[in-house]
Amino acid sequence: MNKKVVIIGAGGHGRVVADIAEACGDTVLGFLDDSNTINNKVKVIGTSADAEKYCDGETELFVAIGNSKVREKIMNSLPDAKWYTAVHPSAVISPSVSIGEGTCVMPNAVINNSAVIGKGCIINTCASVDHDDIIGDYVHISCGARLAGTVTVGKGTWVGIGSTVSNNINIGPNIMIGAGAVVVKDITEEGTYVGVPARKIK
Repeated sequence: MNKKVVIIGAGGHGRVVADIAEACGDTVLGFLDDSNTINNKVKVIGTSADAEKYCDGETELFVAIGNSKVREKIMNSLPDAKWYTAVHPSAVISPSVSIGEGTCVMPNAVINNSAVIGKGCIINTCASVDHDDIIGDYVHISCGARLAGTVTVGKGTWVGIGSTVSNNINIGPNIMIGAGAVVVKDITEEGTYVGVPARKIK
């Protein structure tokens, strides 16, 4: 079924989401964006303040903004919205996986058996989420990040590009895992963690 989609955020992330929607056979009506410096290749049809007019039960909205707190704020501000879930056709996803509304799964991502992905998440290009992982709402699993089995990632956490999380690890909410970091033990305290093995930096 062809879906009509309006994307909030006309930057690079928004344009990738538009590519995914079109690859799925859906129609992007345009973008809502508050910036005055938008790429002229995209069709901007209003600002974020216009989002409510598309809560019509037919159009689906998607928040294509990297900042997890902004994504959450916008989604919570539109209780009547129908949220688009963007899953690229090249992604490999087990039938037992649960994916929350407003989440994006980018090209060549892999999500294995019984994983649970929250709402408003980004599972970025070539990321791997293994069996029984639980990914909280508004989490970003960056390009090429690898999560082994039975990993839990708390709400709003960002797992950086090319990072690795060993199996049976719990990562709390609102944590930043730096690019290329290797997480081998639980992380519960908010902050930024980098290195091999990952350690908190001041």
